[in-house]
Amino acid sequence: MQVKTEAIVLHALKYGEGRIIVNMYTRAEGRLSFIVPVPRSDKAKIKKQYLQPLTLLQLECSVRPQQQLQKISEASLLTPLPSLFSDPKKLSIGIFVSEFLYHALKGEQKNVPLFDYLRSSIEWIDGAASNYANFHIVLLMRMSRLLGFFPNLDEPGEFFDLRGGTFCTVQPPHGDFLLPQEAGHIRLLMRMDFNSMHVFRLSHTERSRILEILLHYYRLHLPAFPELRSLSVLHELYSGLRPKCALSEETLRSALPLGSSKNS
Repeated sequence: MQVKTEAIVLHALKYGEGRIIVNMYTRAEGRLSFIVPVPRSDKAKIKKQYLQPLTLLQLECSVRPQQQLQKISEASLLTPLPSLFSDPKKLSIGIFVSEFLYHALKGEQKNVPLFDYLRSSIEWIDGAASNYANFHIVLLMRMSRLLGFFPNLDEPGEFFDLRGGTFCTVQPPHGDFLLPQEAGHIRLLMRMDFNSMHVFRLSHTERSRILEILLHYYRLHLPAFPELRSLSVLHELYSGLRPKCALSEETLRSALPLGSSKNS
């Protein structure tokens, strides 16, 4: 079956001497793997720059459900991303996000809202001139809703059960939970979006801890979700950065009032 679809490149791996396996998340068919010849010139059907993770493509491809590797008939750039691939800080975030998506979207079927969210997010960071340090944190938090395990923020309680994705009044009988001191920030952090995340002036330690919790949350809710090797790239990127000031919880609440519905 011939399919025309938008696609996000997740990962490319050389296969033998003259071919590459490219994993993509497509708008029309969900996660697909393609076998393509190694690009050897600018006239190749699949150009070398098309294989960079997070590249947005317009594809025409042959999809056969009984085959693991599909074939691409035509490919072109859907949206150029010059800033994402040239800015060292954005590139470091992109490396982490692409590895995260490669594992988080394994086996993911067609999910148009998820694809559209990812596409708009990638385009957002490419166009951002500043205030994108928390981009990956927002992406992971918001994406959990589209994958079906966004935390229940309406339940009362001082503890946060990471397995159940909900607050509780007593300490869970297992070890996958947050104590009240950290759990109390969940409701505020989950309201963060791309337009408001600059309000959250996080230190390197705080950002690392939030990311550690988020990745653990994903490992609990997605089968075989591994440790990410690119996490060290982010630690190195932000290890020398410090916020100019810290904001109180009252300031955060005034910036993101309870009961508001903010979506990125």
